Amino acid sequence: MATPSQPLRGKTTCKKIFWAVFPHACFIVSLVIYAFLGALMFSHIEGSRKVTVNEEYRTFLHKLMYLTRRLSDNVTENEKFNNDIRELFNTADPVWFINPEERWGFFGSLFFCCTVFTTVGYGNTYPVTRSGKYLCMLYALFGIPLMFLVLTDMGDILATVLSKSYNEFRKLQSKILASKLCSGSTCSKRNELKSRAQSKIVINEPLTIMEVLRSQSGVKPVKYRNVELFEMLIARENENLQPARNKSMERWSSCPELAREKTVSRVIENFDKIGKELEKLDVPIVLMVLVIFVYISCAAAILPNWEKNMDFQEAFYFCFITLTTIGFGDTKLEHPKFFLFFSLYIIIGMEIVFIVFKLVQDRLIVLYKKVISFCAEKNMPSKKIYPK
Repeated sequence: MATPSQPLRGKTTCKKIFWAVFPHACFIVSLVIYAFLGALMFSHIEGSRKVTVNEEYRTFLHKLMYLTRRLSDNVTENEKFNNDIRELFNTADPVWFINPEERWGFFGSLFFCCTVFTTVGYGNTYPVTRSGKYLCMLYALFGIPLMFLVLTDMGDILATVLSKSYNEFRKLQSKILASKLCSGSTCSKRNELKSRAQSKIVINEPLTIMEVLRSQSGVKPVKYRNVELFEMLIARENENLQPARNKSMERWSSCPELAREKTVSRVIENFDKIGKELEKLDVPIVLMVLVIFVYISCAAAILPNWEKNMDFQEAFYFCFITLTTIGFGDTKLEHPKFFLFFSLYIIIGMEIVFIVFKLVQDRLIVLYKKVISFCAEKNMPSKKIYPK
């Protein structure tokens, strides 16, 4: 039968899990809300702008019409026509050929917001209006630190997973090597020595008061002077043997204000520990580079399914430029809506690249320290020993 304490324990564990996950979920939800608000803002400002025909656009159309009239069947003239057309379109503004309502829809604006606070910035989508440019600067001013905070927080989780996985792999590797090197006779001797050491430790442990009294049950009763003292010690030992959870539950249930303060302090400690696990990570760089290669290769194999203008190599290049936040913009997406749903992949990939950059940075600092110490030892004057 279930005791009344069991549902209380289930509730307390659920609360502990909730408050442990709360800081991480808070950052991610804040970033999602910030992206959706930015999408609504830019779709309203840039999507509703009126397309005006300026003088530069009219001049471009006149030159284009003039060149098309000069087109003939002569091969040399056609080569000159191609060069003139290429030079003319290089001077054209891409905004002239874009419909604002199609480019700056909700999903297009959301994709633009993601490229802003991730600092990718492909360059093929940018605000045109003056108010849109000012709001873009303000949006990036708060969005980029929020994105870095999410990266640091998720980097701790990823660093913990990587470090534990690497340590478990090393333990398994050491066990396999030890089993190969260890022969039957030596292993049996080691096991006997371990069992003897454990038996010695068990024998040499001090006996508790209950065990002393039980051992004296067969002996004649001894008159103790301080019987009350023994009873108090036995009662205290029985209290210590009880599970600590029941005592803590009774304490916090009798005084819920203390439980709230304890929960709040734990949540604040979780906020203060952001970035600590990432600093303690010590994984080989070669392994992390291999992880990045496999991670990008998986996306490069999937991306050409909806981006028909890309092959595997082009998709690999595009994913690398995106995850490293370089974002040249030379490779354009025909369906940014599909890639937008790939945002979780982008964030995790940026985490992995960020961890690799951090490891390389630590290795470079160690290398610089060694070089500086080596140069300092070379430049120090040698001690001369003078005769007395």
